Amino acid sequence: MIADRDRAMMARAIHLAWRGRYSTHPNPRVGCVIAKGNRIVGEGWHERAGEAHAEVRALSQAGQDARGATAYVTLEPCSHYGRTPPCARALIDAGVAQVFAATKDPNPSVSGRGLDMLRDAGIKVTEGLMADEAVRLNPGFMKRMNTGRPWVRLKMAASLDGRTAMASGESQWITGTEARRDVQRLRAISDAILTGVGTVLADDPSLTVRRDEMGEIGDATDPSRQPLRVIADRDARTPATARILQGGNVQVFCASSALASAPAQDLAALGVSLTGVAWKDNGVDLAELLDALGELGINELLVEAGPTLAGTFIRENLVDELWLYQAPVFLGSTGRPTAHLPLETMADKVQWKVLDRRQVGEDQRLILARS
Repeated sequence: MIADRDRAMMARAIHLAWRGRYSTHPNPRVGCVIAKGNRIVGEGWHERAGEAHAEVRALSQAGQDARGATAYVTLEPCSHYGRTPPCARALIDAGVAQVFAATKDPNPSVSGRGLDMLRDAGIKVTEGLMADEAVRLNPGFMKRMNTGRPWVRLKMAASLDGRTAMASGESQWITGTEARRDVQRLRAISDAILTGVGTVLADDPSLTVRRDEMGEIGDATDPSRQPLRVIADRDARTPATARILQGGNVQVFCASSALASAPAQDLAALGVSLTGVAWKDNGVDLAELLDALGELGINELLVEAGPTLAGTFIRENLVDELWLYQAPVFLGSTGRPTAHLPLETMADKVQWKVLDRRQVGEDQRLILARS
């Protein structure tokens, strides 16, 4: 029987895991609490890939008090040797008597083996406590392990009449300071940010995380990390002077036939990684692009793109979450739309459900998913 105390301890572990939201890439966010009754004797969270996992940090803090204690872990303890030793073995060696694991690790290298290792050592194992909350810690890791593709968030900033810019392209700024700060935090939890070459040519964005605009975040442990910047650019037209290329860490997906072109070779000389993928009449083959990003270890992808690429993501039902920042302004009927969607009848409408709605400064932020 699961007691209220067990739920409270797992809730604490989930809270700890969130502290790694800006820094654990490409590893999942994991928290661990070790307790004896109502007393916490050790706790920890995974901070960065290659460093100690949550269980090891918690065991280090608990010391000898770990013997006979109960461990609460948000993700199944690993059972294999990677950059760090297996956490399941560490729990066994520490003499832990019971383990609550919120969810099984979908990584094929683990996938139940960690729990089996614990059970074989005589440790009582309970799986599934607060599983939904634990899964929400790592939607991208879970999806990539299960499907090979990253979790896709499409971000839009729009007026009350659904416009993202004036007809001239002028768009700074639709939303206010608080909303733009929130977007910086959204970028910071992302492994990669995708845009199209049209946006690069029109707006010359950098698509970096601007830490000085994020406000108080407290738990960021890797302030130097920048997401991979990804450009869908069929003919490798991205200029060598584009701001998005500054600082490196850029991936361009172009047509395979463009890889040997002079523009592509110029980008490669700047350190840009180029990959050839298929292109269709309406743009890049997004399925192939997402598969390629999954192979690169991208868990959470943020799409900040113009109406053509955004519309393709929506039309092909490839958006897991739509983050819409809506400002209390009108931009007029000649303004640019959020997405190109050639819909003709009400039967063609794209229905969404609201997952979260809140005020961000003077603007409204909606998080939506397809119905």
